[in-house]
Amino acid sequence: MRKFLLLLPILFSCALIVFAFYPEKESPPIKVGILHSLTGTMAISEKPVMQATLLAIEEINAQGGLLGRQIEPVIIDGKSDWDTFAKQAEYLITQEKVRVIFGCWTSASRKRVRPIVEKYHHLLFYPVQYEGLETSPNIIYMGAAPNQQIIPAVSWSIRNFGSRIYLIGSDYVFPRVASWLIHKQTPLLDGAIIGEHYMPLGATDMTQVIADLKQLKPDVVINSINGDSNIAFFSALQKASITASDIPVMSLSIGEAELSKIHKSTNIQGHYAAWNYFQSINTPENHKFVQAYQSHYGKNLPVSDPMEAAWNGVHLWSQAVLSAQTDDTATVRQTVRHQSFTGPEGIVSIDNRTQHTWKTARIGQIQENGQFKILWSSTQPIRPMPYPALVSVQEADQYLKQLYLGWHKHWASQTTHAKPAKQGQP
Repeated sequence: MRKFLLLLPILFSCALIVFAFYPEKESPPIKVGILHSLTGTMAISEKPVMQATLLAIEEINAQGGLLGRQIEPVIIDGKSDWDTFAKQAEYLITQEKVRVIFGCWTSASRKRVRPIVEKYHHLLFYPVQYEGLETSPNIIYMGAAPNQQIIPAVSWSIRNFGSRIYLIGSDYVFPRVASWLIHKQTPLLDGAIIGEHYMPLGATDMTQVIADLKQLKPDVVINSINGDSNIAFFSALQKASITASDIPVMSLSIGEAELSKIHKSTNIQGHYAAWNYFQSINTPENHKFVQAYQSHYGKNLPVSDPMEAAWNGVHLWSQAVLSAQTDDTATVRQTVRHQSFTGPEGIVSIDNRTQHTWKTARIGQIQENGQFKILWSSTQPIRPMPYPALVSVQEADQYLKQLYLGWHKHWASQTTHAKPAKQGQP
């Protein structure tokens, strides 16, 4: 026994040497997909959202990751092409074996990805406000539903500017449905749609729009243009000497990130936007978020609503994984429906029934420095209504079907459509 005790230090030293050369095998990372347009017309909006998503992942990894494992992002370029989004979503699920996908901006891309995540019983976190008329057990909708952005924006605009509205948008499903809902809403507020115009994503010819505005002189323009066509639109307004005091524009898809690109060559001070988050929100959580993003990606870089929603989404998914104590997609899909999070915009909760988020509606005015001054906020977070009370589910589904078939079984048109100054269906 005494000899054995004398040998213990030698045996212990040998064990240390063995473990030094043969360390414990590291746990494999948790793969997640990031699917955004890094090229094409939508890159202006989606690149910053990708960066905000990466920021959240890196923050979690810096704190030790999840379940003792690091998160490994797999980044894919959707190329502003909806078929590419669908193809790459399937690649992420079947080849990269990701546990969740964070991505999409346009509703056209989301609608192409939706059947893919449903086919594989997977999970998509969608970070952008949208037109509603949809629910899916495989999608967490982090952006606003119509009753949290579109409807409050129109009500506020009519109260503050007047009843005569001109609609302009990109010619795909979000702007078309937004306009359809506005057509339903305005008569209830004694308002009228006096003209509207739609163009393909990426369009730059604003000749007809400017002619309409000069002739019709609306009280307000509701703008649902997406991507870099907004640069052409506001540049055309400036060249035509149409200012915010002449005809105010209420935008539904322009945030601080887009402003930083438009503002370089065009004065758009005084116009408006409707979102749930603005960088100018004065809370400790927001200051911390903005500082973290700018420290990571560049001093004075702007932060916008979809970026904040994407960041929130990663943290809510992380909470769901920790709550479930597994990264299994099917399990997390159930757990995430019960998550709540105090984000930069305030309290964000997943609605268990619809898998949309409770959001505070806000209206902001563009300032000289490219930020928004918040003029109005809802008194509390608004419960999401993907199918607003303005329409029935049957009526909504029929309208979506009409759009889809009219675009030859696509969710976007390739041709410009302009409408005369009359009230009716968009």
